[in-house]
Amino acid sequence: MPLLARMLPSPLFVDIRSGAVEDLSTLLNERYISANGTVLVAVGASQGEEIWQRIQPSLPNAEVFTVNGASLATAGELQSALGERGYDAVVAIGGGRTLDVAKYAASRAAVPMVAVATNLAHDGLCSPVASLEHPNGKGSFGVAMPLAVVVDLDYVREAPAQMVRSGVGDAVSNLSAIEDWLLAHRERGEPVDGLAIAFARTAGESVLHRSDTIADEDFLIALAEALLLSGMAMSVAGTSRPCSGACHEIIHAVDQLFPGVSNHGELAGIGALFAYFLRGDMARFNQISACLEHHQLPRSPLDIELSPEQFTSAVLFAPGTRPDRYTILEHLALDEQQAPARVDDFVAHLG
Repeated sequence: MPLLARMLPSPLFVDIRSGAVEDLSTLLNERYISANGTVLVAVGASQGEEIWQRIQPSLPNAEVFTVNGASLATAGELQSALGERGYDAVVAIGGGRTLDVAKYAASRAAVPMVAVATNLAHDGLCSPVASLEHPNGKGSFGVAMPLAVVVDLDYVREAPAQMVRSGVGDAVSNLSAIEDWLLAHRERGEPVDGLAIAFARTAGESVLHRSDTIADEDFLIALAEALLLSGMAMSVAGTSRPCSGACHEIIHAVDQLFPGVSNHGELAGIGALFAYFLRGDMARFNQISACLEHHQLPRSPLDIELSPEQFTSAVLFAPGTRPDRYTILEHLALDEQQAPARVDDFVAHLG
């Protein structure tokens, strides 16, 4: 009898600890990524450059590329730079914007990529998706997963606390995205992937009830692992479905209508909370609300200085950001009379 198995793309090496960056050259050599460190190091404009100065002596054959903005144009420039020399890999050091640019460029240039994350703002550090700006807005592009992922907790602690906390919002929003996927399965027969759901649910649940905070190393490790599992969930599914539902439709809508009002993870938390309010699942609503409050994350649009009217506009606009996706928003099909009432109830319920 043949043995059936699934081959899962995943990072070959994951290192989450304090001081991990110091061993980057060793990782490249011992994991057969680059024997002599002939890599192109893509760094963010601030913290990434500081880290590069620190590790440059251990990578004498490496060259550096500064990532200025998370755009398709920048990713194209990095792709061109990768073609100028026979690099063994691209090593991206920085936050989500830097990693997304490097993932896209590495995929197009067919070069392995090592992700060195300096904050835990969202699940982009390991996901097979890159979110990049273009002349008509922002888009999500399929990319190869990083060959290795390094999270140095020393640098995570130095990142702005707001950015680290926002990763919590992105992780717990998985739980809402899963409910949307299951809803699409019931209503439209959309196939679901149980293994992808298991990864995504484990990621969300692993941070939902913790009593510690980003000041604690154990929590930072748990959060980093949750974001890695989210990336694995999307890789398994071959789609962002297990981690992206109504919550992320609302993110995309807010980004387009009111750019710069908040960050990805904060909006994911608010979007997930609103989606659970629409479902009437108050038990889960209260759990997520308590988690966001515990980590000092916004829960209401008022917390990010969006008026109920503005948030209503985003809710009405949200389904159009992903026409192929069926979520609680598409299921309820709120109109211009119903949406304001539901948003007002949501804001009032949160006080």
